[in-house]
Amino acid sequence: MEPVTVAKVGDVRPGQAKVVVVAGRPVALYNVNGSFFATDNTCLHRAGPLGEGFLDGAVITCPMHGWQYDVRTGQSFMNPAAKLRTYRVVVDTDDVKVVP
Repeated sequence: MEPVTVAKVGDVRPGQAKVVVVAGRPVALYNVNGSFFATDNTCLHRAGPLGEGFLDGAVITCPMHGWQYDVRTGQSFMNPAAKLRTYRVVVDTDDVKVVP
């Protein structure tokens, strides 16, 4: 599939997360010290909006109940069997693109 442009590099500053839409579904986009990562936006615990959570390094904390995930891999720190879907992110000049 073709990458979808979801933001400009300056739209998501380091240490921030943002909810974007890719192929009709909400995706959480993260900037970890200038590197971009993307996961499903829905927390596996109680469906909280991860893109509205708190990003500390590469760890996103769900704003609803505090579940934490590694945004690089999608792995949950709370439940070793839980893993978010991750998406490949491509930065093309000033465009941040997500591959559905």
